[in-house]
Amino acid sequence: QVQLVESGGGLVQAGGSLKLSCAASGRTFSTYALGTYAAGWFRQAPGKEREFVATISWSGGRTSYADSVKGRFTISRDNAKSTWYLQMNNLKPDDTGVYYCAASMKSIADSAEYEYNYWGQGTQVTVAS
Repeated sequence: QVQLVESGGGLVQAGGSLKLSCAASGRTFSTYALGTYAAGWFRQAPGKEREFVATISWSGGRTSYADSVKGRFTISRDNAKSTWYLQMNNLKPDDTGVYYCAASMKSIADSAEYEYNYWGQGTQVTVAS
């Protein structure tokens, strides 16, 4: 079973920055079975549905972002470490929520949740005004 573990969440003032990490772990066979997986980040604000934030292809050559975070957030990955990241700059109170990382069995995935096969438990990000 593949497990995804997020870290890096916390409380920050508006205009500040945070960097989230997501590490994939499990039995060697399980992580190997992921293959060339795309990786993504989603978030869920209080009282709202979970929404897409960003995605990155296996090669790292293709990224996509929600309009609300373009120019402020950057997704990246280190395949040797089975880890991907979300650098969040110029944070706003509207960015508050639980951030989930996700992995797709496809090498390229878009914004739809159904494209992702594995999910982390989430990490809380709170942006104070």
